[in-house]
Amino acid sequence: PPVMLVELLFQAACVSLFLSSGQGRVYPARKKPASFAVERRRVGPHVCFPGSGSGCCPGWMLSPGSGKCTLPLCSFGCGGGSCIAPNLCMCPDGEQGITCPEPPGTCGEYGCDLSCNHGGCQEVARVCPIGFSMAETPNGVRCTDIDECQSAACEGTCVNTEGGFTCECGAGWELSADRRSCQDTDECQATPCQHRCENSVGSYRCSCRPGYHLHGNRHSCV
Repeated sequence: PPVMLVELLFQAACVSLFLSSGQGRVYPARKKPASFAVERRRVGPHVCFPGSGSGCCPGWMLSPGSGKCTLPLCSFGCGGGSCIAPNLCMCPDGEQGITCPEPPGTCGEYGCDLSCNHGGCQEVARVCPIGFSMAETPNGVRCTDIDECQSAACEGTCVNTEGGFTCECGAGWELSADRRSCQDTDECQATPCQHRCENSVGSYRCSCRPGYHLHGNRHSCV
């Protein structure tokens, strides 16, 4: 009987050792499939396994539908366009860039300010620069150039320019200091005649000293 008792105790110890070692092997075996499943959900292009976050490479993010790293990131936003690659936008006008310009608002190219109107607020166009007036267009309020020559008091010819106008005088005349009226140019200041020069309104006349006569070129003396 003492021998049988020793054998039973030895068998019990072996079973206990087998079960404890068996459980040690079973636990990690259950964990491995779960970790593999997580990695399997991230397969696809632009995947970087090391690191944290979504596991996507820089410039990409997970697509909500597939859970794959297929959506590009545009750090500066694309406005009315769409992000087609990391920091590359396709804009409504067909141009590509790191971002897209905002479309013009209802107030046109000069933007909007808020103005009070009977207790409420409305958007109004900003004041136009000098020489421009506000005009309604299909694209909103725009600042258009004023044709000052409709009312400008030029003594000579009026030439309309963007945001202003200029006055011009004809041959033999020059613009006065007021930039509107014309005054006769004294051509004799430039000594165009060989002997004598007499200025006239809008022109001049050459003459010669006694004993000489005026050449056919109307300037030289013979």
